[in-house]
Amino acid sequence: MTDMRSSKDPPHYLGHRQRLRERFLKSGFDGFADHETVELLLTLAIPRADVKQPAKELIRRFGNLRSILDAPIEELRSVRGLGTVAPVALKVIRAAATLYLQQTGEGQDSLADPSRLSDFWRMRLGGLRIEVFQVAYLDSGYRLLRDGVETLEEGTIDRAAVYPRRVVESALKRGAAALVLAHNHPNGHVQPSEQDKVLTRALVLAAETVGVKIVDHLIVSASESFSFRKAGLL
Repeated sequence: MTDMRSSKDPPHYLGHRQRLRERFLKSGFDGFADHETVELLLTLAIPRADVKQPAKELIRRFGNLRSILDAPIEELRSVRGLGTVAPVALKVIRAAATLYLQQTGEGQDSLADPSRLSDFWRMRLGGLRIEVFQVAYLDSGYRLLRDGVETLEEGTIDRAAVYPRRVVESALKRGAAALVLAHNHPNGHVQPSEQDKVLTRALVLAAETVGVKIVDHLIVSASESFSFRKAGLL
């Protein structure tokens, strides 16, 4: 059958993109299928191609949007139709969401609530493939200081003697009154190791010597978190 569409007609996917945008403007992502959410994001980075199939392939391969955003950029680039720009754009979207959460917490409500801490750190660290240790610096009301999250180490936590000095120095430099410690376990198991417990005790003792309180130490994965304070270990 001959295609009767004129060569001057706009590509068929442009109307679909517009409908997705209109639905989003009306009600956000409510009612969107998983692949449609990903598809709308991809339209921001791929202006001149149909992105429905790449979006479906991403969902098929990674399962959901969170896993897509957490995926290594090399794996994203292997998906047919994504090209080289879209994987970078997805990483930018994830980083922007994380920064949004951080800046939302700066100077706002207390971060002492365990559920808020869990959500905050699972977003930041839960999907990472390497182990990362971070510290949040808080004021006396347990509000996050401006630019108040710092990565102190990447890789396995096997040099506990380094952390107390670095944490205390950074806390004093920033004028922090309290800290939240957090790291991830890429294997998904959030129960603390003996090394985690030793490290936490050393950090608490070091912080107390300069009048800084450690509010909590969290271990997170993509779907779970462990609170030292909630478990009675802090």
